[in-house]
Amino acid sequence: MKKMMTGNEAVARGAYEASVHFASAYPGTPSTEILENIATYKEIIAEWAPNEKVALEAVIGASFAGGRSLASMKHVGLNVAADPLFTFSYTGVNGGSVVISADEPGMYSSQNEQDNRNYAIHAKIPMLEPSNSQEAKDMMVDAFNISEEYNSVVLFRMTTRICHSKSIVELGERQEISPKPYERQLDTYVSVPRNARNNRHKVEDRMNRLQEYTETSKWNYTISHGSTVGVIASGMSVEFAKEALGETVDYLKLGFTNPLPKNLIQEFCDNHETVYIIEENDPYIENYAKTLGCEVIGKDLFPYTGEMTPDVIKRCVLSQQVEELEVPQDLIVPRPPTFCSGCPHRGFFYELGKKRKKIIVAGDIGCYSLAVGEPYRMMEWLICMGAAYSTAHGAQRIIDLKDDDDRRLVAVMGDSTFFHTGINSLLNTIYNGGNTINVILDNRITGMTGQQDNPGSGFTLQGGDAAIGDIEAICRALGVKHVRTINPNDLALVKETINWAMDLDETSVIITNWPCVLKKHYKDEDFEMYQDMWKTKDYVIEEKCTGCKACLRSGCPSLIFNPETKKTSIDPYTCVGCDVCAQICPYDAIQKEGYHE
Repeated sequence: MKKMMTGNEAVARGAYEASVHFASAYPGTPSTEILENIATYKEIIAEWAPNEKVALEAVIGASFAGGRSLASMKHVGLNVAADPLFTFSYTGVNGGSVVISADEPGMYSSQNEQDNRNYAIHAKIPMLEPSNSQEAKDMMVDAFNISEEYNSVVLFRMTTRICHSKSIVELGERQEISPKPYERQLDTYVSVPRNARNNRHKVEDRMNRLQEYTETSKWNYTISHGSTVGVIASGMSVEFAKEALGETVDYLKLGFTNPLPKNLIQEFCDNHETVYIIEENDPYIENYAKTLGCEVIGKDLFPYTGEMTPDVIKRCVLSQQVEELEVPQDLIVPRPPTFCSGCPHRGFFYELGKKRKKIIVAGDIGCYSLAVGEPYRMMEWLICMGAAYSTAHGAQRIIDLKDDDDRRLVAVMGDSTFFHTGINSLLNTIYNGGNTINVILDNRITGMTGQQDNPGSGFTLQGGDAAIGDIEAICRALGVKHVRTINPNDLALVKETINWAMDLDETSVIITNWPCVLKKHYKDEDFEMYQDMWKTKDYVIEEKCTGCKACLRSGCPSLIFNPETKKTSIDPYTCVGCDVCAQICPYDAIQKEGYHE
């Protein structure tokens, strides 16, 4: 049977056909949908983990116990998981194991553009790179065979365009493979120096054997059109090059890319007068080819950043400019990313903005990072997940050394980020006697990546009930003496709580607790805790509205200002009755409308 699938859906199907037993991940674009689709296969235990390191560690345990296991993450997630990955390379596997890295050339939703192919070289593990959905499914099946044959975790490198674009996939049957017996292997799995030194030699032997494999791998092959010009590419760049250059050139398509096939590359270069190496991000293949003495054209012609889309390739190789549709710029309405209507983060950032000259705000990764934009302009830095508290602590240490600077550091992160690595970051502040104000914007869900459940939401990935992590209790258990949990839609309470924290000279934590308006699942106790949640709307009494625009400082997209009438109105279809704008209005022109079931 054939089916149209995204690359992420195809990977999930491949995991099913490969008889994967256990999968774990932390959501992150563009990899999120891999686990969401794996979760639909009830034959596979699929779990969200608090972070990528934990996900990989769970997968390692599943492999040692004999199960086929898989961890998926976006490219920066592999930085978090790098620690166990490098040791997993030494211990090897029992049940086959694969780590998926979804890289993002062009940085559409990420803080950097790193090329994770380098991790395969660094960790000394085999790597596969699909270039379409069919390959994503088929390679995933083969990845587990390679993993078990060569006793190594396999890096499966995707990119955004493969993850999210669709192509036809021929489905296969599921292999019925039972978990292998667990064997006690202290000399292998216990990675103390004595054992690690022995395993180090096994790693080198494995890479030598893989060097022979890569020359004959079915994923590395030549496509000949009788041209004197050749293109070497891997992953999505293969498809881009085919679309741009068609049958005017020959191709060396590489799908198994660590180790790279020395003889294939050398032979291809020897047989062509001109060879282009087209690849996104780093000159991974180009540098290798040059070490072989091959004369190739790579990053000296193609841009070092972004996707190598057909228009880019045509511009670089053929000096062709692709015709683009001209859109009248005056018709484009500028729409910077912003919080949703009724987002519980609005009230907090509105009040925090009043302290602008007295504070410095350290940001983190999540919906709340949108506070960097208008009208808030609150974030002063943003590094990586879980870094807000620790960067704020370091900055506060320096600020406190200065006689002429008495500003306070306010560090913000969400509930999911707190569970990810924020706990460790907060513990560092407490342990070292810090005095920062640490905020947990708890909206009961992992919002930015698409409403995935987490240890605070009460549900597992596959829909089961779960224990709810008590964030306030965790903070107190870490040693925080000053903790308050508040409703962020109550502006008077938010103001009073910020002032309370500003007056303290010890570590404090403010937890703003109100659900994301897009949250998918609720329990009965949620409706008891958050009374009248989303059951009312607000409206403007036009006679009272003076057009002062004070309400617009909430930044809510449901508020519409008419420049002709100089009055504000509220979109009834998007308003969820959070009442933040009503509390801001100085003329009581915004009132609560009736009760909606």
